Amino acid sequence: MDKNEALERVRKDEVEVIELQFTDLHGVLKSVDLPSSRLEESLERGTWFDGSSIEGFTRIQESDVYLRPDPSTYQTIPWNNDGDKSARFICDIFNPDGTHFEGDPRHILRRAVERAEKRGYTFNVGPELEFFLLPKEAATALVVPHDTAGYFDMGSRDLGVKIRREIVRYLREMGFEPEMSHHEVAPGQHEIDFKYGEALRQADRCLTFKYVVKSVAQDHDLVATFMPKPFEGLNGSGMHTHQSLFKGDKNEFYDENGQFYLSGIARRFIAGQLKHAGAMAAVVAPTVNSYKRLVPGYEAPVIISWGQKNRSTMIRIPQFFGGNTNSVRAELRFPDPSCNPYLAFAVMLEAGLDGMARRMKPAEPVEGSMYEPTSRSDIKYPTLPATLSEALRLLEQDPVLMKALGPHTGPLYVNAKRQELEEFNRAIHPWEHKMYLDR
Repeated sequence: MDKNEALERVRKDEVEVIELQFTDLHGVLKSVDLPSSRLEESLERGTWFDGSSIEGFTRIQESDVYLRPDPSTYQTIPWNNDGDKSARFICDIFNPDGTHFEGDPRHILRRAVERAEKRGYTFNVGPELEFFLLPKEAATALVVPHDTAGYFDMGSRDLGVKIRREIVRYLREMGFEPEMSHHEVAPGQHEIDFKYGEALRQADRCLTFKYVVKSVAQDHDLVATFMPKPFEGLNGSGMHTHQSLFKGDKNEFYDENGQFYLSGIARRFIAGQLKHAGAMAAVVAPTVNSYKRLVPGYEAPVIISWGQKNRSTMIRIPQFFGGNTNSVRAELRFPDPSCNPYLAFAVMLEAGLDGMARRMKPAEPVEGSMYEPTSRSDIKYPTLPATLSEALRLLEQDPVLMKALGPHTGPLYVNAKRQELEEFNRAIHPWEHKMYLDR
């Protein structure tokens, strides 16, 4: 869709309010509203804002940047916003001289995607975002799930079922192809999967997905959270990401004669992600809380390993059947939905491309369960970082992934995350009261 087609759609849909959406460094959705009468000006000349007020963007002395809506991302917002019919565009961010702003997460992913395209490849991903539904009072009280159900459970009057179906309906209206929705393992935990696609569009869809889930939950007096590990003793929320490289309509990960039907390209791509796993963790599992999910025993990987069907490994190769060669893929299991999807997909792709460029070979696949050890000290294989601090150290030492983030964003990202760690370390936690108050 080009500019003129977008303007015609807005007129035809009788849209009154335009939401211009983008993300900060951490993947937090930002938005500015325009009356639809101002859209043409925004499409042609952009909408200016103060970049120094957005985490990870610009310094105060160089704060002017502008948003330009991407016409192809136009979608009406299907729920009622106080009576005003509204639509959204996802935006790219530009410098005053018209060049792409280097700190725009969407631009960082586009840059990685273009590098793959120069080699003839399209990077397809299928992310699975898990989330919890909580009572609204959870923001100020003891956090508890909204139900006591388990994996695939349902009841005829289950509020979670109703909310998931409402989310799926809105997603369809916004151009998604939902494939499955269900209750997850933990109480109050849910998952809705949508069809795989090109990485940049899928990152856009991740933003829209979270926007829809949070909005529908709010309409039902619930809070939706994508926090990786909101509850001790329960499974956390992941963003398992299925990945493949295509040339045209051909899946380059498929080889009829390969182990697990994987091609040499796929194996080298997997080897690159295994090699860069520790540094990748800082971007795909980007919070202090993320590392409370990546512990033994809760269906989240701890080991830097891969295998077929093996849900305890970092990379799983789902079983191929039915003759659909497009379904041959590698599932990366340690990302979580607190990540910025643009940055996450960028480092995933760059790690894989590095493995291909250097013709890396993965270690032998692991087929036994990796969940039997009860602590990291019992594990005899290389492990993912145990803390965000360790992951950031590895990221700083990884020239491939720091280059993927760019000279502007790489150092800013590391510094922002270190500030987050400092805040966490200064905070006093209930566990400390429990352990030390009476000593």
